[in-house]
Amino acid sequence: MKSSLEAPSEQIKAEAGSRTAEAAPASVIDTSKMSAGKAAALELAESSRDPLDERGSFASNLFIGRHDFDRVFPWPEQSAEDRAAGEAFLAELKAYLRDNVDGDEIDRTGEIPQKNIDELFAIGAFAIKVPKQYGGLGLSQVNYGRAAMLLGSWDANLTALVSAHQSIGVPQPLLIFGTEEQKAKYLPRVSRKEISAFALTEMNAGSDPANMSLRADLSGDGSTWVLNGEKLWCTNLIKAGVLVVMAKTPPKMVNGKERKQISAFIVDVDTPGLEITYRCHFMGLRALYNGIVKFTDVRVPRENMIAKEGQGLKVALTTLNTGRLTIPAACVGLSKRLVEICRKWAGERVQWGAPIGQHSAIAGKIAEMAGNTFAMEAITFLTSALVDKKAGDLRIETAMCKMWCTEMTWKIADDAMQVRGGRGYETAQSLAGRGEEAIPVERFLRDCRINTIFEGSSEIMRLFIAREALDPHLKVGGAIFNTQLPMSTRMKSMFGSGSFYSRWYPRQYMRAKTGDLSKLHAELRQYTTYGAATSKKLARGLFHSMMRFGPKLDREQLLLSRFVGVATELFAMSATCSYAQHLLNSGKPADEILSLVHYFCRSSQSRIDHHFAGTAKNADQRGYALVQDLLAGKHEQLRTGIV
Repeated sequence: MKSSLEAPSEQIKAEAGSRTAEAAPASVIDTSKMSAGKAAALELAESSRDPLDERGSFASNLFIGRHDFDRVFPWPEQSAEDRAAGEAFLAELKAYLRDNVDGDEIDRTGEIPQKNIDELFAIGAFAIKVPKQYGGLGLSQVNYGRAAMLLGSWDANLTALVSAHQSIGVPQPLLIFGTEEQKAKYLPRVSRKEISAFALTEMNAGSDPANMSLRADLSGDGSTWVLNGEKLWCTNLIKAGVLVVMAKTPPKMVNGKERKQISAFIVDVDTPGLEITYRCHFMGLRALYNGIVKFTDVRVPRENMIAKEGQGLKVALTTLNTGRLTIPAACVGLSKRLVEICRKWAGERVQWGAPIGQHSAIAGKIAEMAGNTFAMEAITFLTSALVDKKAGDLRIETAMCKMWCTEMTWKIADDAMQVRGGRGYETAQSLAGRGEEAIPVERFLRDCRINTIFEGSSEIMRLFIAREALDPHLKVGGAIFNTQLPMSTRMKSMFGSGSFYSRWYPRQYMRAKTGDLSKLHAELRQYTTYGAATSKKLARGLFHSMMRFGPKLDREQLLLSRFVGVATELFAMSATCSYAQHLLNSGKPADEILSLVHYFCRSSQSRIDHHFAGTAKNADQRGYALVQDLLAGKHEQLRTGIV
């Protein structure tokens, strides 16, 4: 496969000499004009990220004008052997949920029965991807996604418990970074009997880990780390037996400057000095076992550090890159459930002489729900299959799945409530009490709202994707704008990048290549052709913005979010076409599959048009100025007449 930015590793070396920005990731971005706090946060984040794989990925290449459809087509089909490996467990899980888990009762009491937890441990639901040698099921990411889809369609509280335990709790970090001794000691425990949790967030440190205050200091004899501080919103904490804890360790000197360090530790909940001080309660997920944990001279054996000292943020980010796929898989399950609820209701409910599904206002909502659900399934399970195949660096794809699926699911839940009307707003318990079917749409709505915040909010996902999208360009010409570098280095970068872009930029106006589409249904090819052409338009737009704003582009977060929106829609369209062809090859009815794809892709094109329009004409600057006035106490009329 060709590498990103038209093979930058070869062209940039040949045309720009050496890549001056590559030696130290933080030097790519000029921090000299930032506040001390912002500079420290940025340098910590940059030091903890790995440069995007030079080969790129389908989604990353969209930002530089490449639509490598052969990366996602043909569909990476799950092997018959892998599918069979998960069938028995998935059938057992489905039956167990249906027959033994009462989601409405869990919501009412705020508790998941211990019996349910114990029995789910017994069937392996808390160790789906853990290798069999450690007591797990040893199943693939695709099978894990199928399990999350079942859970998401039934009860979000249980989904959160199971997901947080193995996606961001102890199992996933240890599978990636753990030593053999750590795996042998902890994986059997968390596979069959103990809940695990993840402790990252603090009162003043959420998406900005530079503000982290929980400290870990090495004891005098060097045998233990001593933890002091507090963690907020530790998911699964109330039920957990073991935690993954991120803590600030002593700083190190890098290029003559002090750099903060964050390290990751495995901490047993029964360790002296560890105290659970509060259980948090929320709008939805009323049985979420989330709380505050305080550490007072908590001594953790030195061998309980995950990876190396200072690599804690890398552990967290890498864990989340794959762990983020669980939430979109659960969102697919919930969205399918809501589509089915609305399908039945729209056919049964008669108003103005016809079923409400025959009124275009309602039909339009359900069509959007159906099309988006189909696309959500496509991008989630495409990315899951690529993870199983170890098909390169997929951090952008997983972030897009998380961001896009959670936002679409919230819209689907909101529309489902509108379709159900008063019955959507009424609780399942009240519906049952007056003799109607207990359909918990309002519970689904409350529970799914957190998904756009969990494990990286939508706003953070957009910034994360935008940073990765800019990475190839920063490697080429980032040094030009970095006033911290010697002028000779900046001039060398200027000449090198000029040579590169004089060749790259004209190609963004040439006819896009789509590759061999002979195995793609004729009606689907138009969307691939559109995607290839639009990726070039996206690359041009991003480049023009770089030229316009220079090093200040990172401040144009709303502008960057529109480019991210375009790329995400292109990824969803391409995944949908690939998935549709796979289903057609499997014998699914062509008229049904193609109608879904046509609706979704044309709707997606409208959203792309909207994103592009916003890059040229918007109220962003006026909005920013307005908010600064509000923060300064102006616009008193907006505060009058209220209690």
